[in-house]
Amino acid sequence: MTQNWTDRIVGARMAVDAEFEAQIEESDFSRQQWGLVMSATEFEIEQPGTPESATLIADTEKLPAVLGELESIDSHGSMGTSSPSSGGILETITSALRGGDDTESSYRESAERLTDAYATALQRHLVAEGRWTEVCALAGASDD
Repeated sequence: MTQNWTDRIVGARMAVDAEFEAQIEESDFSRQQWGLVMSATEFEIEQPGTPESATLIADTEKLPAVLGELESIDSHGSMGTSSPSSGGILETITSALRGGDDTESSYRESAERLTDAYATALQRHLVAEGRWTEVCALAGASDD
């Protein structure tokens, strides 16, 4: 049985998680929300057959399934968290006049930006550790 390439990068992910912590603290997400975002994110390698041009990407296709929960976590008062669209009473009134709430859209945009940055940091870490070629080979083999 061939091991999935994502299973082989767990240690690298833990290292990047620690390095990435400051970006999470500065983001629109609490740690709990970020954990939910990451649970809905899958990583893929585009062009794994050519490691020098391969790219690690964050697939956030499943993110819409957790967007409502992100807002729920935020509305329950996660400490130190502001939603991506928290602009106070003026924004609430403006949103109501527009006839909608852009919170989910803001969460999605913020999550996509942050997961893309995470994927870049993870790829950079794997390259620095000399593991990128191996990971690409495993990803290519799992695509076959």
